[in-house]
Amino acid sequence: MAASRRRRRGVTTIAAAMAAAALSVGLTTGCDAVNKALDCVQTADTIADGVTDLQQAVESAANDPTRADASLDSIEKNLAKIGDKTDDTDVNKAVDNLRTAVGNVRTAIKDGDSTPDVSPVTDAAGELTKVCTS
Repeated sequence: MAASRRRRRGVTTIAAAMAAAALSVGLTTGCDAVNKALDCVQTADTIADGVTDLQQAVESAANDPTRADASLDSIEKNLAKIGDKTDDTDVNKAVDNLRTAVGNVRTAIKDGDSTPDVSPVTDAAGELTKVCTS
């Protein structure tokens, strides 16, 4: 339970930092760039929530094995949103890395791993957060 609260607090901190960075971008760039940055930040925040859900789903996979699939579906849906809205090379690379990590977790679950390692997903989501706020 405490680990879940720490993760949620970390996600909130990341979201606040991303929002602040996106707003500061608005002071030095045009509206189109600001809108793209905000879209990236908002979607990255949603993905961070999805990663938290995925971590919790993996922890309770014995009780509800379909929850992890739903979390993975949600993350993939949000990745598509970012990929469709940006032509930034770094963002696209981070999206691809996260997509690969999500695919690996999905494969592990399909292969019978009831507690797959989600740390590559967490790491890739953190990288996406970085590129959305830089």
